[in-house]
Amino acid sequence: MADAMTATPAKVTPELRARLQKRFTTPQLVELAAAIAWENYRARSNRVFGFSSENFYAPAGPATAAAPQKDAIAK
Repeated sequence: MADAMTATPAKVTPELRARLQKRFTTPQLVELAAAIAWENYRARSNRVFGFSSENFYAPAGPATAAAPQKDAIAK
């Protein structure tokens, strides 16, 4: 859903909408869409003003997370 919603222009097809409605309730879809829209807004605003991630370390999960390099932590 996020890929379809953040495309320019948005490409949320009737088929995708039907699949989502089978899995999520209407309040859940509203919350999900709002979260995606907010993150898309932030990402686009950050790009406009040249803001970067500041190299924060966000592990993918305990089983797949690679240890951060010592140089990245020291900065």
